[in-house]
Amino acid sequence: MSATIDTIRDDFSFLEDWEDRYRYIIELGSGLAPYPEEARDDVHKVPGCVSQVWLHTTRAAGTDPVITFLGDSDAHIVRGLVAIMLALFSGRRASEILATDAEATLRELGLDEHLTPQRANGLRSMVQRIRREAEAALSAPASVV
Repeated sequence: MSATIDTIRDDFSFLEDWEDRYRYIIELGSGLAPYPEEARDDVHKVPGCVSQVWLHTTRAAGTDPVITFLGDSDAHIVRGLVAIMLALFSGRRASEILATDAEATLRELGLDEHLTPQRANGLRSMVQRIRREAEAALSAPASVV
């Protein structure tokens, strides 16, 4: 995936119609890196999502490691939301992840007002999972999860 969170913010600012924004979100999802089939299991599944969402975490060595995420969903719009969360969090240090206000980003993009309550809850579950991974990375030696 090549879209950064800044690119996504800029693109959203040009798209005034929510139909166009939804199409863009779906397009972001289609650009996700391939998700490993062996990680489509209960260990990697994000609970609390109506659609199936999987999140695979890799962390580098160090006391404040860079954490990389791969994600996927069985629903097109949710795949796009996964892509937005990966653009926001993946490839950042654990401390940066914990300092990032995902809710503010969702408000900035207008997603807080335009997602169904079920999708919003699923997105929050994904953010919680990402934050837990960052907390674990700061308190434990590096490993692949």
